[in-house]
Amino acid sequence: MIVTPYKTHPVVSGSSLFPILDKFLPSLQEKDIVVITSKIVSICEGNVIPTTDALHKRTLVREHSEKYIDNDLTKRYGYQLTIAHNICIPNAGIDESNGNGYVILWPNDPMASAIGIWHHIKNTYGLRHIGIIITDSHTTMLRKGTSGIGLSWCGFEPLVDYVGKPDIFGRLLQVTQANIVDGFSAAAVSVMGEGNEQTPLAVIRETQNVIFSDHPPTEKEIANITIPMDQDLYAPLLMSTPWEKGGRS
Repeated sequence: MIVTPYKTHPVVSGSSLFPILDKFLPSLQEKDIVVITSKIVSICEGNVIPTTDALHKRTLVREHSEKYIDNDLTKRYGYQLTIAHNICIPNAGIDESNGNGYVILWPNDPMASAIGIWHHIKNTYGLRHIGIIITDSHTTMLRKGTSGIGLSWCGFEPLVDYVGKPDIFGRLLQVTQANIVDGFSAAAVSVMGEGNEQTPLAVIRETQNVIFSDHPPTEKEIANITIPMDQDLYAPLLMSTPWEKGGRS
């Protein structure tokens, strides 16, 4: 697998996404996967609020989350633990870095954004099989630092299912599914960077185990990548503290 980042000009409020993609992406090939940071998608879609006009940060986070936890521990770090678009993430993904005076929200509908980009790139390049991922950064329990996560995708199946298949010694796997959306996202974000690199685009090439599709994800396919909170491996932790209902519920 080869992951290559691509530099753009500074993306600021009022920019248009498709011209940026057309100008800065390379000549794409069949079965490439184009990775785009959610920040420039949000900026181009107008999902930003001037810092001077923004609501109190904690209120803004609550309005854009489905659930949130606000207690003394989360206040210690200046974050609220939230669930937004079925992803557990601090502050509903809201960020001020590289905002140039704006608070940047997540795309209002990340899947719709990915699907729109997929159609544009397929038509522009005349490709049959192309993948799209919109990414952000998130934290991992008991680990310092951030890594990439896929907010949305289009053009390929997000999971590789190993259930019922043998391991190298013939033992049938019971629960293993590889989340390649998040795996690709982590790889791409690691080369795109988190600071002033100004490389919000990446192309992943020569992938393995990817099944490309010729249609946008269905509602069933989108739901299949998520797990209800009470069925999650971390349910004892997730269910042990009261979650408040956010504005996106």
